[in-house]
Amino acid sequence: MMAKQVATATRPSRRPAREALLEAAARRFYAHGLTGTGIDAITAEAGVAKKSLYNNFASKADLVTAYLYARHEEWLGLYRARLEKAATPKDRVLAVFDAYADHADLAYEHGFRGCGLLNAAAELPADDPGRTVVRRHKEEVEALLAGHLAELPGPSGQTAPLARHLAFLLEGSMVRAGLEGDDRCVLEARGIAAGLLDSL
Repeated sequence: MMAKQVATATRPSRRPAREALLEAAARRFYAHGLTGTGIDAITAEAGVAKKSLYNNFASKADLVTAYLYARHEEWLGLYRARLEKAATPKDRVLAVFDAYADHADLAYEHGFRGCGLLNAAAELPADDPGRTVVRRHKEEVEALLAGHLAELPGPSGQTAPLARHLAFLLEGSMVRAGLEGDDRCVLEARGIAAGLLDSL
């Protein structure tokens, strides 16, 4: 398990309002949910006027979508860092699991509550643009798994079903990890994935 990392940057004294609002929204949305977080709480934590929010985001929904994109980018950063150290196709598959464990290990203000993207999607209506952001993230993760699996020797017809299998394993482990408040389930899922890859 890696040492705890900080989930969001420390607040410098002078930051652009957009950055301050996104960081405050990220902390509040993750800790209290989308519906449990009002605009006033975000602007107060960001230290900006409400007008600044509407100068940078068309609406709260627009801010939510920006938060979801930022969370996706945060995860990609963790994944890329893991990928740099991955020497084999198997290591690259497992780097996806490691990046999820790293995300669980970030220093969240009120503890780890599971996948922030899935938590947000659960609060959004079926046709909300934010759910599209979340779905695309999950599809990208599955595509990354498929790409790394395609590098492994063996029948190519197994790649897509195995990528889906691993994606489901990963998502299930994140849900359980969120309930338990730490990365143990993700690390257990990583071990299961490693065993599956060894058996190919």
